[in-house]
Amino acid sequence: MAAEPQSGAQPRLNSRRHYNVVHPVDIETPPLTSPAPATPTVFREVKHFKKWVVWLIPTFVIINVIMFVITMYVNNCPKNSVSCIATFLGRFSFQPFKENPLLGPSSSALQKMGALDVKKVVDDHQGWLLITCNWLHGGVFHLLANMLSLLVIGYRLEQEFGFVRIGLLYVISGLGGSLMSSLFIQSNISVGASGALFGLLGAMLSELITNWTIYASKFGALFTLLIIIAINLAVGILPHVDNFAHIGGFLSGFFLGFVFLIRPQFGWVNQRYAPPEFRTSEVKSKFKTYQCIFWISGYFDCWIYCWPGYASPGS
Repeated sequence: MAAEPQSGAQPRLNSRRHYNVVHPVDIETPPLTSPAPATPTVFREVKHFKKWVVWLIPTFVIINVIMFVITMYVNNCPKNSVSCIATFLGRFSFQPFKENPLLGPSSSALQKMGALDVKKVVDDHQGWLLITCNWLHGGVFHLLANMLSLLVIGYRLEQEFGFVRIGLLYVISGLGGSLMSSLFIQSNISVGASGALFGLLGAMLSELITNWTIYASKFGALFTLLIIIAINLAVGILPHVDNFAHIGGFLSGFFLGFVFLIRPQFGWVNQRYAPPEFRTSEVKSKFKTYQCIFWISGYFDCWIYCWPGYASPGS
């Protein structure tokens, strides 16, 4: 004879079946109590990895365009040349192709605006030409190529690292390119932002190296960046292109990138910024050993590279 069920909660069969298994359900189900609302976790923005508002790079583009317009105004082709291109532009028309194939001003106009002339730097001590030449361009094609490259390269860097570090990188790399150019090319004038642009490319490479462990697709990013650098350096073999300024700017940016663009490791960031329940027990150092080595070597390499350049033009 079957035993009577014990008193209390009586089991009953649920009509729902999953995989031919019958689930018992109590007759008197205790009332459901709503769980206490969990305290929302407040995440703070980490200053080392926050996204910056990009404004300096577009400002640099605007300054370069304005300087080109002023240069064309000073050039005044109809007054100083017999034949001009796009005469409907008036004094903003371009020099003939045989004189300037880039659709731009004459060499004399560029010299008036501050093109790099080594003789003036050495004999007349006009050292500011090492800076002003980076804001001038030889023509429309030259300007468009550099400004498009600046927007593509500089936008991402300023967004990641802020306007102070990227602004310093741009200006110092341009100066480094001018120094290298003045050491090897002393017979022609030089203009353009290419040295500063190559400095940003060099900084991207050193940033990838020094922050190697925080990248997901390391070798893919490295390969892509090396291809871009190689293509841009190959352009330097074309006539009327100052590849020494490219190399000088690249080396300046490469060394400065180790100093300016170093980032702390995620373990240290977790210890410092994450809420207590998400922190790990292991204490992490802010930087890895290899990052410190690259930082020190980059700092001293900057001095070794720049000091002879500063001394040579004035000697």
